Amino acid sequence: MTQAEIQIPRKLTSQLLHLAQISPNFEVCGLIGSKNGLPTRCYPIENAAKLPQQHFLLDAGQQIAAMTKMRELGENIFAIYHSHPSSPALPSSHDLELDAYPDAVYLIISLNTKGILEMRGFKIHQKTAMEIPLTMSDN
Repeated sequence: MTQAEIQIPRKLTSQLLHLAQISPNFEVCGLIGSKNGLPTRCYPIENAAKLPQQHFLLDAGQQIAAMTKMRELGENIFAIYHSHPSSPALPSSHDLELDAYPDAVYLIISLNTKGILEMRGFKIHQKTAMEIPLTMSDN
């Protein structure tokens, strides 16, 4: 079963890639809110993992604050994003363990690509990842 492609606004894509670029040694992470199923806003959250070079863990307090803000704005969780400073944009075994939000898209940004940033999307359910094609939109 293939998943329909997801459109991500160019402005949001640029913001995510910029966040990854300014933190080349540590995984950046956060949430993306949506309205009517369309991604609208990025919520960067501090990486609270013990080894932020290799893993991500959303800071609990900041995650709660971001989710509260989303509710106030009438948004839903669209995606959880994080970067891989030195590995491909594929879910690691650690990422597969974190499938707490089966409806969310997991966006992974890789800096491991000779000057070209790569971003890929996945649905993770029962520790299995299924890639979802991403396209950029101009809205």
